[in-house]
Amino acid sequence: MLSTRMASMKHLLLLPRLAEKLDQLLDRVQPLLPVLPKPVDWAEVPAAIWQRHNHRGFLEPVRATPANTLDDVLGVDRQKTQVVKNTEQFVRGLPANNVLLTGSRGTGKSSLIQALLNEYRSERLRVIQVDKTDLADLLHIVAAVQHEPYRFILFCDDLSFEAQDEGYKALKSALDGGVYSPPDNILIYATSNRRHLMPDYHADNEGAHVVDTEIHHAEAVEEKVSLSDRFGLWVTFYPINQDTYLEIARHWLAQLGQRYGVQVQWDDEVRLLCLRWAGNRGNRSGRTAHQFARHWIGQLLLAQE
Repeated sequence: MLSTRMASMKHLLLLPRLAEKLDQLLDRVQPLLPVLPKPVDWAEVPAAIWQRHNHRGFLEPVRATPANTLDDVLGVDRQKTQVVKNTEQFVRGLPANNVLLTGSRGTGKSSLIQALLNEYRSERLRVIQVDKTDLADLLHIVAAVQHEPYRFILFCDDLSFEAQDEGYKALKSALDGGVYSPPDNILIYATSNRRHLMPDYHADNEGAHVVDTEIHHAEAVEEKVSLSDRFGLWVTFYPINQDTYLEIARHWLAQLGQRYGVQVQWDDEVRLLCLRWAGNRGNRSGRTAHQFARHWIGQLLLAQE
């Protein structure tokens, strides 16, 4: 009887240590448990970002998006018209194409996508941004929204691949290929500085040969072209000239000046500073013009304090 009581007391003394060990184990296991996020309320939010946590993906709502409008996207009227028409077809339930926007950096590719969301949000357009490292999850993303009563643009910004990237083949299949057929309420819009989304090497062209005056490219080239070829609409953005750069800068100075209550006088001094800003950066683009406007408005506000 005594030995039994002593054994029981010994076990009782061990309980606090056991509980402490269990707490430590839970602290280690907790970060590994799958995240169970709430479903996105698309009636309240215009966009979401596909996120990953411990090998599990989910949609993270984005409530505050850039306020760009189509009128803010300057110097690319032809490109804007093409993309707007395709998007109008899409939001109205008509046949439309996946879109690849390529070309010079800072020329308005991403800004145009942001403006489309603001323009057609009231027509049930929504945007889901997907990083290229998460493109292998495309089928999961599609499954999460394919039955929603909204039209979704899956937006891949600054897209480019190396040959070994996991998302490359997943994107090819999702665009056009295999037995999979994407739902009618989803399109893919991607921006890239590369026309064919993968780096081009001189060695890739060494296997090209001519058959009856027709050029047959090497397999490496054909593989690289095959991805961009699956986008139904290619839209190329080109470097802007000086006059367009100044026009964009003047536009943003007026927009930001109105927002912050600053009267901006466009004169020779501001024009010269604007050109010098682009020269110092070695890049004359819409993004550079917007950055100058933010700098100049900030300087004016600072001087008023």
